[in-house]
Amino acid sequence: MKTDKIFYTLFQAFPDLLFQLLGQPTELAQNYQFQSIEIKELAFRLDGVFLPDDNSPDRPIYFLEVQFQKDPHFYWRFFTEIILYLNQYKPHRQWQAIVLWGKPSFDVELPLAYELFESRLQRIYLDSLPQTSSSLALGIIQLIFTPEANAPAQTQALVTQTRQQISDVNLQQDIIELIEKVITYKFPHKSRQELEQMFTLTDWQQTRFYQDAKKEGEQKAKLETVPLLLKLGLTPEQIALELKLDLEKVQAAIANQNN
Repeated sequence: MKTDKIFYTLFQAFPDLLFQLLGQPTELAQNYQFQSIEIKELAFRLDGVFLPDDNSPDRPIYFLEVQFQKDPHFYWRFFTEIILYLNQYKPHRQWQAIVLWGKPSFDVELPLAYELFESRLQRIYLDSLPQTSSSLALGIIQLIFTPEANAPAQTQALVTQTRQQISDVNLQQDIIELIEKVITYKFPHKSRQELEQMFTLTDWQQTRFYQDAKKEGEQKAKLETVPLLLKLGLTPEQIALELKLDLEKVQAAIANQNN
């Protein structure tokens, strides 16, 4: 499941989500900006950094990572990136490392060399979040772990909650699109038609994600007819015209067929 993009989109839409997870006042999000920051020396990138503004000198920097697989080298990489960031930007404030693990079994042992950072590390296991929260953002996270039988009802509830709580039309559409991405990634082996039958979300047809996927599917179906049209004697130019495709894509399909 492509969780990184989902979570970083969630934090962009709901900056207070981090503080919900940490059990801190959500108002603190007003003093932070969520960014992706490049470490120039070695071309590393920290995907999730909560930077406090200049009016909050006592607030720490939060370095955030989402991890949905077991990686024995994870902490080596994560803390190395943090140290490189601190060396490059030299911030005059404290910092905290936050890891959102999909479940405890993914977590790995903190290397002995980094045990001095234990007090700066907070692990959160997403499959253990309380189910009683009314938070829309937490509800989207919980959808990732919801059993298939319960997913349609929970998805519809989240869409309804989005309409009720989000007044900005563009943001509302973005969040519905994010919910769609979650269930599309959650059920990768189901066709779009099967998902539409499962979830009956008419909103899907209005989202960019739906439109892009639909266009991609239609284009793939057209390209699959290229070999047949070639056998019928059409030239690549005629095929491109007939299928309303770029000539370059038709030529690429022919080249792939010949390889």
